[in-house]
Amino acid sequence: MAIDQATYDFYQQRAPYFTASGAQGHSRHLDGFLARLSPGARILELGCGGGHDAAHMRKHGFDVDATDGIPAMVAKANERHDIGARLMRFDRLHAEGEYDAIWAHASLLHCPRSALPAVLARIYRALKPGGLHFASYKLGTGERRDLLGRLHNFPTFDWLCQLYVEAGLALVETEIYAGEASDGTQRNWAALTVERQ
Repeated sequence: MAIDQATYDFYQQRAPYFTASGAQGHSRHLDGFLARLSPGARILELGCGGGHDAAHMRKHGFDVDATDGIPAMVAKANERHDIGARLMRFDRLHAEGEYDAIWAHASLLHCPRSALPAVLARIYRALKPGGLHFASYKLGTGERRDLLGRLHNFPTFDWLCQLYVEAGLALVETEIYAGEASDGTQRNWAALTVERQ
């Protein structure tokens, strides 16, 4: 199972709060990722949240399939940005060779560690050969809950990179950067851009 019930309940109940900021912009790595793609590329977003990133992609002419595993998040994304977001959990991705790119900013970090290899296999299958995938994770030393009760997989950087390589996704660019989580804690993050071989 690629979703933790307590984490699901948290976002389902607090979706209005997490999508409330009208000034909230798109993710810091998004423009650099989009610059690697051909105009009009087909992009799957896993964990679209409030829809800011999907709206930015669409504004720049990309064909976006925005998804989230939380019904309340899907509703808010469509209410705020009218992006046609749909409900889909990570472990329900069944596409094969359909997408030029898959964007997963701060979403796969909630996938239980035991389920992550199977989810990466689904991402591999959903990408076209040469397709790109971006994901960002909070780094740590093992799976546990944050101060808000949400499950995080908290990988080490080396473990995470190895997992992607084993899934057939070659590392294109990586970055470790400092950031503040929504529970108020300071933590290093990892951003990975990978390519289906």
